Amino acid sequence: MLHSKLPKISLQGALCHSHSARVRCIITGRHQPTSAIHPPRTISTYGYTQAKSLVYAKHGNPSEVLSLHTHSIGPPHSSLVTLRTLSAPLNPADINQIQGTYPTVPPFTSSLGTTQPTAVPGNEACFEVLAAGSGVKNVRKGDWVIAKHTGLGTWRTHLQVEEEEVMRVEKEGLRSEQVGTVGVNPVTAYRMLKDFVKLDEGDWWIQNGANSGVGRAAIQLGKRWGYKSIAVVRSRPGEEGEKLKKELQDLGATEVVTDEEMQQKGFKDQVKEWTNSGRSPLKLALNCVGGDAAMAMAKPLSSGACMVTYGAMSKSPMRVGAAMLIFKDLRFSGFWVSRWSDAHPEEKKRTVDELLEIMRRGEFRDTPMVGVGWDWGTEREVLVDAVQGTLEGYRKGKGVFVFGDT
Repeated sequence: MLHSKLPKISLQGALCHSHSARVRCIITGRHQPTSAIHPPRTISTYGYTQAKSLVYAKHGNPSEVLSLHTHSIGPPHSSLVTLRTLSAPLNPADINQIQGTYPTVPPFTSSLGTTQPTAVPGNEACFEVLAAGSGVKNVRKGDWVIAKHTGLGTWRTHLQVEEEEVMRVEKEGLRSEQVGTVGVNPVTAYRMLKDFVKLDEGDWWIQNGANSGVGRAAIQLGKRWGYKSIAVVRSRPGEEGEKLKKELQDLGATEVVTDEEMQQKGFKDQVKEWTNSGRSPLKLALNCVGGDAAMAMAKPLSSGACMVTYGAMSKSPMRVGAAMLIFKDLRFSGFWVSRWSDAHPEEKKRTVDELLEIMRRGEFRDTPMVGVGWDWGTEREVLVDAVQGTLEGYRKGKGVFVFGDT
C-alpha cells in the first residue's frame, strides 16, 4: 500500500487533498486536462528554466539513495525541445532500476551538474513542450509528448531532449494521467492479446494478476474484441474479495476466480464447463506471477495454446511438465514491452494512438490511481515516501506524480 499519508482514490471525479495539500487524488471522469487545472508557472532566470529532479548516485533502496536536485536548463537550440512534466507514474520497473536489478538501467552522468554522476529514475510520463529549437520539425510549444524509449528519466519537473526522443500525441479530450500511463500497461496488454495466438470472437483466454494495470487493460480490450476471459486474482477476505470480483466483471471479465480456487483439483473441469465442454478452446494465458501458480493456470489450456510471461511477482521458477510440451504442444513465450517498443517504434505509435482514441471516447476505464502532487516547494520526503510505498503490500492504486506549480 502507498504511504499512509496518501489519500484513497476518488472514482467520482472530485479532487481531494491531504493535510499538507501536496497530495491529490487523480480524477477519472471527463474533466479538464491537468495543464488546465494547474497552469504551468515556469521559473526562468535569464532564459534558463529552473528544474528539480529526483536523482540517485548509486543503486539501492529508494528511501536511502534518492535525493532532490535543483538545476538549470538553457534555451533549446537546433533539434532540442524543453519539456515540462505533467504526470509520471511509479512503475515497479522504475523501482527495480533504482535497486539495480532491472535488465536495463539509466546511465550515471554529470549532465545535471551534480557533484558526482547520477541517474534520473522513471520511464513513463506525459510532457508538455515549453520551447523548441529552430531545427525542430514535428512538435511545437503546447504539444503533449511521451517518450519513444525507456530510460528517459521522467521523475523531474523539466527536461531537455532531442526531438527524436519523444512522440507527439493528440491531447484533445484526454487527461495527462491517461497519456502518461498509456505506454507500458495498456500497450503490454494490447500486444500480448494480438501477437502470440490468433484469437477469434468467442475464443477464451486466462490471466493471473488480473486486477493489475496490465490485467485491467487486457480485460477491457479482450471484451472489446469479443474474447471471453477468466480473470485470476489473489484471495481477499469477505466483502473485499466479492467487491473486486464484481469490479472485474464490470470491466468485462467473463469469469473471476481466486488463485486458491484455480489450484483446486476441480478447476480444470470447471473450465471445461465454461468452454462448452472444451469445444471453445482456451488458447492463451497471460502470466505475471510465475511459480506453481502459473503452472496451475497452464493445466486447463487447450492443445497448442500459448502462455505469455511478462512478470514474475512470486520470484519462483516455473516447472514445466514434459506432458505439457509433448502431448499438449503448449508454447511458453515471454514479452518485454521495452524491447518490443524499441524494435517497433511505428507500431508502438499506432498502438498508442488507438488506445488513446478509445480513452478519448470514454470507452476505457483507467486503472485506479493515487496522485502525488509535485509542486516547486514539495519536499523530498513526500516524493520519496510515495516511491518507497510502491514496494509495500496492497495499494489503493497506481502511484502517479502529478505536477502542478513547477
